Amino acid sequence: MTESHAARVAAKPAEQYALRLGDDALVLSHRLTEWLTRAPDLEEEVALANIALDLVGQARFLLTSAGQSSGRDEDDLTYRRTDREYRNALIAELPNSDFAHTVVRLLFFSTYQWVLYTALQHSAEPDLAAFAGKAVHEVAFHRQYAAGWVVRLGDGTEESHDRTSAAVAELWPYTAELFAVDELIEGLTAEGIAPDPVILQARWSEQVEAVLSEAGLGVAPTEAWRPTGGRAGLHTEALGYLLAEMQSVHRAFPGATW
Repeated sequence: MTESHAARVAAKPAEQYALRLGDDALVLSHRLTEWLTRAPDLEEEVALANIALDLVGQARFLLTSAGQSSGRDEDDLTYRRTDREYRNALIAELPNSDFAHTVVRLLFFSTYQWVLYTALQHSAEPDLAAFAGKAVHEVAFHRQYAAGWVVRLGDGTEESHDRTSAAVAELWPYTAELFAVDELIEGLTAEGIAPDPVILQARWSEQVEAVLSEAGLGVAPTEAWRPTGGRAGLHTEALGYLLAEMQSVHRAFPGATW
């Protein structure tokens, strides 16, 4: 996407930031809904569906905020952008694997949202601060749910432990992108709109590593590989397939209402 096209999606720095956060929530919500009819039992299916609904609610507010200057509403930003126009972190778009993979990803992401929204309550952007004050309670539950399952699986059978450990090893490198610093983040941090990612990452690491320790999963991986690109619109092929499914009805019947 060209710079001029990017400006039409979210013109102001705070709107570009809202676009990133909204895309994170939207894409992961879709991944969670893919567990419907496939979850280990009915209770977990309902829990994952409710978490997905919370994330959709967050995405609606954030995408509406992101489109204020450009005149693009939440539906337009959701259904009429290509994968190169999405700004979600890569960890949100990765295809589902087993249940251990899902709860580990949810632990990593919901803990990120929890430390982020806790800090955003003090943002110099009033609407963003008010949003964070409400959303932080939702993500606290998401984190509690995920942490409970990570401990249960990590401290369970040999197979559940191995699968959870494999999920941690696979997903950990992708978490670095959540705290990456670029020109946008530097500017928003200086203005007091966004919190310092370095401080957030330290708080996140403390919380996540405590859960991993309780689960008997050892210390976090230390590999140097840190995939990035999502914030710049460079995604895995998985996002293209996800959007093809999510946008299919809208593209087949443009302008339809019901």
